[in-house]
Amino acid sequence: MNTSRTLRWGACFALLFLLSACKVQYSFTGASISPEVKTVSIAPFVNVAPLVNPTLASNFTEALKERFVTQTSLSLQDFAGDLAFSGEIVGYEVAPVAIQGNETAALNRLTITVKVKFVNVKDEKANFERSFSFYTDYPASQSFADSEPALVSTIQEKLIDDIFNAAVANW
Repeated sequence: MNTSRTLRWGACFALLFLLSACKVQYSFTGASISPEVKTVSIAPFVNVAPLVNPTLASNFTEALKERFVTQTSLSLQDFAGDLAFSGEIVGYEVAPVAIQGNETAALNRLTITVKVKFVNVKDEKANFERSFSFYTDYPASQSFADSEPALVSTIQEKLIDDIFNAAVANW
């Protein structure tokens, strides 16, 4: 009986040892970041879109920083982080999407496109350079100036979700 109990405890300790030796750290945010990765740097995004929202680039940069600070244990540094982001806003477009019979728009669409370069110095296979785009529709009866802050906020949140997931979620 004592031998059986000793074997069970030994098996439990062996299992715990094996689980603690894993190389990937998981969090409730879905991020899986290697324990070797300690820092993140996010260069200011530049707005090169033909139509420019004057606060979008700085707000986007700060929101991306905020996501990594609040949802990972990484330290933010100005440059040369283990994970490094840079990029530019390449598209900010408003276009009609639902044309009515009298050739007026029932809905308009704001689309924002961001080109992102991601470098993981600890795992070069994870590096990428790609564009992320998201849009939101709004009624043409609403003025764009009145709708713009909420639209931009919604789109920015979705873009940051996509960028965060592409960089550290590994799904």
